[in-house]
Amino acid sequence: MKLSYHGHSIIALENNGSKVLVDPFINGNELTDLDADKVEADYIVLTHGHNDHVGDTVDIAKRNNATVIAPVELADYIGSKDIEVAAMNIGGRNEFEFGSVKFVHAFHSSSYTFDDGSGLVYTGMPTGIILEAGDKKIYHAGDTGIFGDMKLLSELNGPFDVFFVPIGDNFTMGIDDAVYATDNLVKPGTAVPVHYNTFPPIRQDPQEFKDKLSTDCQVLTAGDEVRF
Repeated sequence: MKLSYHGHSIIALENNGSKVLVDPFINGNELTDLDADKVEADYIVLTHGHNDHVGDTVDIAKRNNATVIAPVELADYIGSKDIEVAAMNIGGRNEFEFGSVKFVHAFHSSSYTFDDGSGLVYTGMPTGIILEAGDKKIYHAGDTGIFGDMKLLSELNGPFDVFFVPIGDNFTMGIDDAVYATDNLVKPGTAVPVHYNTFPPIRQDPQEFKDKLSTDCQVLTAGDEVRF
């Protein structure tokens, strides 16, 4: 299995011959190494409907004939673009060729803004995702503030090999809350900070996050693989 980080909240997973992208916000993301016109995907998993997470999903899915796995309201919207979808919801788990996906709580918001700015479409509840592939368990928290049930999620679904945790503050938890969530609630094998430095309001120093942690941490740049 191969797991890599690609800027903002994008991760890529390859397992059992399938390629998976999570939250492929590529165009408009100066921190990514990916090209939306060339990236390959068999599956795309979305945590919520904000444009910096849905990103280039529609174009990538159409070009690759990929299946989009998303919370049901967001899946309905993506499906209206003649794309194959797998609609799920919080608490639900499903098996796919690459492994399994389970959607879990995140405390945030979720709507998609039309490209012309003409309005919004409601895209359901925001989520985190638990990915299981091979013998590895991965928790991508999505966009969220800290919440106590992260500990329950870890107890019921963990232990997690990797925890992708937002540190950008302003729209999600910041460094201190992310440190507490990692060390005291999730307790993963390793933590990878995400959702920072893409825009001015979320400028943060990931080294500060790493220095404050008791847990192992990998600060990655776009294209780096997670080291298991």
